[in-house]
Amino acid sequence: MSSNASQRRRFDRDVDGILVLDKSTGMTSNAALQEARGLFRALKAGHAGSLDPLASGMLPICFGHATKVCAFLLEAHKTYRFEARLGERTDTGDADGSIVERRGVPVLDEGQIQLALLAATGEQLQVPPMYSALKHQGQRLYELARRGEEVERAPRSIVIESLRLLHFDQHELTIEVHCSKGTYVRTLAENIASRLGTIAHLTALRRLQVSPFEEQSMLTLAHLAEVAKSGLHAIDALLVAPDQALMHLPAVSFDASGTEALLRGQGTVGIAVPGIGAWVRMYGPEQRFLGLGEIAPGAVIQPRRLFVDLAPNEPINL
Repeated sequence: MSSNASQRRRFDRDVDGILVLDKSTGMTSNAALQEARGLFRALKAGHAGSLDPLASGMLPICFGHATKVCAFLLEAHKTYRFEARLGERTDTGDADGSIVERRGVPVLDEGQIQLALLAATGEQLQVPPMYSALKHQGQRLYELARRGEEVERAPRSIVIESLRLLHFDQHELTIEVHCSKGTYVRTLAENIASRLGTIAHLTALRRLQVSPFEEQSMLTLAHLAEVAKSGLHAIDALLVAPDQALMHLPAVSFDASGTEALLRGQGTVGIAVPGIGAWVRMYGPEQRFLGLGEIAPGAVIQPRRLFVDLAPNEPINL
C-alpha cells in the first residue's frame, strides 16, 4: 500500500477541539503534533507556537475548526521556567549548541540578581537569535547559522511582564518569566547574564502556561496513548472546546433566524455589541458555538470564521 493511502487511513476523522499537550524534551513540535494527530486520527491539525527540542511543556494542538484559533494563541502571553549556566556561551544559546566562549563569573548575591531581573523587566526591543525559525530572504535563520553565516536582524518589541528568581548558585540560575509573544528566552538569559557581568546559555526550558490555559492540566503523549486504548470516544473527551481559547472576546447570542443568516454568510444585527471592528464569539440556540464575527456599522455582525460546516444548499438543523 502506498504511503499516501496509509496516511489517508491514519488521518480519517473530523475532530474539533484543542489538546493541551505536555511536549517532552528531545522532540520537535512538529513530531509531537504528528504523533498526537495520529492518536486522534485527525484530518486537520496545527500547533500554536513551536517549542525547541530542548524545551518541554505546554504546546496547544488544534484540531479541525479549532485551527482557526491558532492565531489567537500565538498572540497569547506565556510563562516559562528556565535554567541558565553562567560563564559559558554557546553558538545556539542553549545546551544543544557548542561552547564558543568562556568567561569568569563575578561573586553574586541575591540582591544583585534581583536588580538585574528588575532591569530586564518591562517593554523592550529584542534582537532574535540567529538560531531561530525566522526567515531571511526565504531561508530560515538557523539554516544560515549552520553554514556559519550571520545576517542583520531587526529588533522586535516584546514585554517581559515579570521575572522571578527560583534558585541560584555561583554558576546556575533558575528563573520563571511571564512574557509576551515573540520573546526568545535564550536571548533573555544572555541579557540577564550580561547585566551580571558575564555570559550564559540555557540548560533547560519548560513552558508552564499559554494564556488562557493557565488552569488547564497538560497531557503527555504517553497518557494519550494509554487513554486511546479505551477508544476514540475516550480520547476525544480530553479535548478542550475551541471557544475556550476565545473567552477574552465578548459573546453575542442569536435566535434561530439570526443563526441561519450567519451560517449562510449574511450579516445579522446583534444586541449589546461592542464597537465597530471588534471581534465577538457567536452562539446560536442552546449555546451552540457558531464562530467569530466582526462588528460592522449599524450593529451588524458579519461572520468571519465559522466553526460549523455547511454545504451550499444544506438545510440548517437548529
